[in-house]
Amino acid sequence: MHIPDGYLSPSTCAAMFAASTPFWYVASARIKKTLSMRMVPLLSVFAAFSFIIMMFNLPLPGGTTGHATGAALAAIVLGPWAAVISVSIALIIQAVFFGDGGILAIGANCFTIAIVGVFVAHYTNRIVAGNSAVDSSRRVIAAGIAGYLSINAAAFATAVLFGIQPMYFTDSNGAPLYAPYPLDIAIPAMMIGHIGIAGFAELIVTAGVIGYLQKNDISLLSIAQTGVPAAANAAVASGWQGARRMWLVIATLLVLTPLGLIAAGTAWGEWGAEELVALDGGQTITAAPTGLLQYAAIWEAPVPDYAVSFLSSEQLGYILSGVMGVGLIIFTMLVSTYIAARFTRRNEHSNP
Repeated sequence: MHIPDGYLSPSTCAAMFAASTPFWYVASARIKKTLSMRMVPLLSVFAAFSFIIMMFNLPLPGGTTGHATGAALAAIVLGPWAAVISVSIALIIQAVFFGDGGILAIGANCFTIAIVGVFVAHYTNRIVAGNSAVDSSRRVIAAGIAGYLSINAAAFATAVLFGIQPMYFTDSNGAPLYAPYPLDIAIPAMMIGHIGIAGFAELIVTAGVIGYLQKNDISLLSIAQTGVPAAANAAVASGWQGARRMWLVIATLLVLTPLGLIAAGTAWGEWGAEELVALDGGQTITAAPTGLLQYAAIWEAPVPDYAVSFLSSEQLGYILSGVMGVGLIIFTMLVSTYIAARFTRRNEHSNP
């Protein structure tokens, strides 16, 4: 579901970045009061979870792959605005350092996964969970449904972005410049696999972790709930120790990341130019779209496709990439929090 560079026109990328910016701004403002060094562990752990869970590729119909996103879990535990920041940081690091998603498409990928996915999960969870107790089984069911609808909403938004490209962006001969498949192809191709397989993976992951936290660290589930401020404050105040159960989950997933290599094939809509032409087989296109070729290689990631060049073992490289990603997330969270704190203090001193 990560949109690569070249699949969307520059104007679409700019529009999606503009559409995402207000959400990033409001999210930053909403969590400003809690965006302290004490909050960094919680933002980091759910960004790390989102990063790692997206490394587990699942086989989908047609020889392609898909994955869960972790956006629903972040929305349920942290609340929607903190989740927007958390998942966006994971997506940006994936694009910049690992080439998973395009640089120009960062706004689009954040909009579909970290905004559409997060808010669909948040409101679905609120409606289904209702006023049930934090430790009730209804919360687990609500989380699963939220996860399922979240990833499918994100997939649908992605399919629409793909599908409108040949409608509006063609060359003088009418050939598509970017993503070549219209809505009647893009939507079924994207949705069949997500409705039938990837959605259930997100359901199981989200419900499973919520059930795990209910039994092992219920204070984390109090952060986004009302009426339980003491438990929520305790989870935040305890810092890295307060998120230790989730860090154990992250560590376990890191060791298991090579399982994500088992599924063969590339996710639909993430093919390189040559792969796109080969897989299409002349059904829709006979040559790679010129716009796609122009922008596909605009950025060369340091560790493309999570493959570490100096390691001969693909499995070890995948694990190391996961460790690097988690480290980059923590570093980014610490630096951004420090800068935000300095900026806030400077404003307070200049406006007594």
